[in-house]
Amino acid sequence: MIKTDILIIGGGPTGLFSVFEAGLLKLKCHILDSLAQPGGQCIELYPKKPIYDIPGYPEIIAGDLIKKLLEQIKPFNPGYTLGETALTLERNSEESFIVTTDKGTKHQSKIIAIAGGLGTFTPRKPNLENLAKFEDKGVDYLIKDPEKYKDKVVLIAGGGDSALDWTLFLSDIAKKVILIHRRNEFRGADDSVSNVQDLKNEGKIEVLTPAQVISLKGSSKLDSVIVDIDGKSKEIIVDYFIPLFGLVPKLGPIKDWGLEIENNAILVNNSLDYQTNIKGIYAIGDVNTYPGKLNLILSGFHEAAVMCHSAYNLLNPGKKNTLKYTTISGVEGFDGSKKEAKRINISKIN
Repeated sequence: MIKTDILIIGGGPTGLFSVFEAGLLKLKCHILDSLAQPGGQCIELYPKKPIYDIPGYPEIIAGDLIKKLLEQIKPFNPGYTLGETALTLERNSEESFIVTTDKGTKHQSKIIAIAGGLGTFTPRKPNLENLAKFEDKGVDYLIKDPEKYKDKVVLIAGGGDSALDWTLFLSDIAKKVILIHRRNEFRGADDSVSNVQDLKNEGKIEVLTPAQVISLKGSSKLDSVIVDIDGKSKEIIVDYFIPLFGLVPKLGPIKDWGLEIENNAILVNNSLDYQTNIKGIYAIGDVNTYPGKLNLILSGFHEAAVMCHSAYNLLNPGKKNTLKYTTISGVEGFDGSKKEAKRINISKIN
């Protein structure tokens, strides 16, 4: 039995930052994740993709963000159960939750923070007859290592942010990038659409609309695709076909825990502390929903901080918790390490 103050289900950015906020309050955390390593979607889906909306970082690669978060929480020595999925939830006589994984590992905690992002997810696949034949042989649904496409001809299908972002990113790596979409209008951010148009005008990429891939050709690997362009068929020689039509999220076994679910997300009380309908169970990050919800990493960071302070109060009834700014208190880890806050002489500034 693994015992901890807060059991965090999900090891993405929000889950990792929760360890830091809890550590400041001297609360011990254990992370449970179905993936084999911490990082969530940032590691599993787009480790080399730049992120632009993390405060203090004009641009940071997703994988590097995870490295920074792991470095930040290292002094608090969290526990990890990786490669296992949270399966069942029950209460014991000590009024603690017992979460058992698909491999039989049991975790005991009075506080559970579900930070599972989109949950388990599978890519939406195009309806092509011989698609499975070429999976991992020229057809990819996720881009983990952009260098894989160096000096290759890549055809990306999709009209959302992911398709636009990767078209822009791979334009400096691949021999040629072709973006195809079944409509003339794209659904992505305006600046991304504008940047794609600029690259098209400069001849650095090719954009085909309205068009769609209707069949794949090849023997042992993908050699070419047949494209319908406004009613006319055309064969295009490619090395890779990457359909980016989004992901189908699933909450998995968590959906059977008695939590209030709305549109495949967990409903929480955002006016207080992001607690669910079950006292002691919180949901933070992309996995939750509430009026005005923004699915941003920075929103998850905020929710993590609020959750930890609420959890402290539940674990320490009647004990006053005074918020201490790290600029004043510094950071003291469970391993005995301490980063002292630097004192500033205001008189010298004035």
